[in-house]
Amino acid sequence: MYMDKGIVELHEALKKGEVTSEELVKESLAKAHDCAKECNAFVTIIDDAKGASVSDNLLSGIPYGLKDNYSTKDILSTGSSNTLKDYVPFFDATAVTKLKSSGAVLIGKTTMDEFGMGGLGKTAHTGFIKNPWDKERMCAGSSSGSAASVAAGVYPFATGSDTGDSIRKPAAYCGIVGFKPTYGMISRYGLFPFASSLDHLGCLTRSVRDAAIVTDAMKGIDKNDMTSWDSSDIHLYESLSDDVKGKKLCYVKEICDINNYPDASDELKEHLANFNKTLELCKKIGMSVDEVSVDMKLLDALNSVYVVISCAEATSNMSNLTGIIFGPRSKGDTYVEMMKNYRTEGFSSLIKRRFIIGSYVLQAENKDRYFNNAQRVRRLLVDTWKELFKKYDAVILPVGSGPAKYLDDAKNKDYKNSHILEEHLQIGNFGGFPSITIPNGFINNLPVGVNITGNCYDDACVLNIAYALEGQMNYKDQIAKEVK
Repeated sequence: MYMDKGIVELHEALKKGEVTSEELVKESLAKAHDCAKECNAFVTIIDDAKGASVSDNLLSGIPYGLKDNYSTKDILSTGSSNTLKDYVPFFDATAVTKLKSSGAVLIGKTTMDEFGMGGLGKTAHTGFIKNPWDKERMCAGSSSGSAASVAAGVYPFATGSDTGDSIRKPAAYCGIVGFKPTYGMISRYGLFPFASSLDHLGCLTRSVRDAAIVTDAMKGIDKNDMTSWDSSDIHLYESLSDDVKGKKLCYVKEICDINNYPDASDELKEHLANFNKTLELCKKIGMSVDEVSVDMKLLDALNSVYVVISCAEATSNMSNLTGIIFGPRSKGDTYVEMMKNYRTEGFSSLIKRRFIIGSYVLQAENKDRYFNNAQRVRRLLVDTWKELFKKYDAVILPVGSGPAKYLDDAKNKDYKNSHILEEHLQIGNFGGFPSITIPNGFINNLPVGVNITGNCYDDACVLNIAYALEGQMNYKDQIAKEVK
């Protein structure tokens, strides 16, 4: 069995002839079918996938998974939505082209929240996506299937997209690594757009080293994406180092202080206590850690700002989903009736609610009060974090309010101010900051994670801090073992 190994180990085995790419693909496909059955992690499994020739490229011959909002030529690409349930694109996303040129072998398209909206893994047109550690729990979203399949050992990496926390929170819930680099490091061309100013491409892996390798392969300037930038002088894998002595970290008191959660459960208390232990590990390897304070009014506004901006941009981006250009056509006596029926019948209720919000906040009489004000608060939040980055190399914070929540919402507990714990990762999207989540412990036999976010273009620094911290813990390359 090889799929529980990392990319470098797999590459070495391939180069030595201990295993062939065909054998890796066969093993990965078998595990993909198991994960599809157990967790609903796949929309499409490419059963006729073939092994690739092995070169000096670390990804050559190695299987991987692709989130189903990446355009893939001649392969079903649904965005986990009924509106595109039969859509087969005629072109590859730039990131897919780059992975192909690296020699990586696509095994399947992974399930996600519909068009990246939802954040719980509960809005896919194929049903709920289940956590391989505990099938009653969620993976979070929207990169749910990618997280579940990597955690289950189907392959060493999968791609994701992150508009609010859609790579990083699923990584935490599934006990793996989730990295979104600086906005524009990886081209968005061929990604089904959700909110263009917030959308990032990235990857889910079982180690920081693998995240660096995959990002190196996917990144680069692209004439088809004017927001991409030249990162040819950045080599994340080659730059990896566990020497982080002198690095300066900070955490936000208002987010991490247990006293701000008067009705905290034992899980939340343990989560924050575990975070404090992680801070001690940071100090042990030579980093300084300071507590900083941020205005609670700003933090309270986080999710409202995200909802307004993301819904507004989604409403605009998805106006082309009419059933006329592509997608299954609906019946109607006129094209207006056809479009109305297509959108009414095709989208889930959550998506329709978000479109209504987006349309409302963009109306002329509402735009300044809602959309423009949201953009102003976004700027205040980004400026606040930028000020922190003048003094600190990164901000370190716990991910969420504990381990994965139940798919049955009636079993979940909300805490006062818990929305800030759950939503603070959105700041990484507001500012386009590089941000990584790594596993840092277990609560009730379920994994939890810690997040490290740095300033734009400081991707190597963020990865090095995570790499050094990962080396102090025992959660690298772990495979999910279902809780009984």
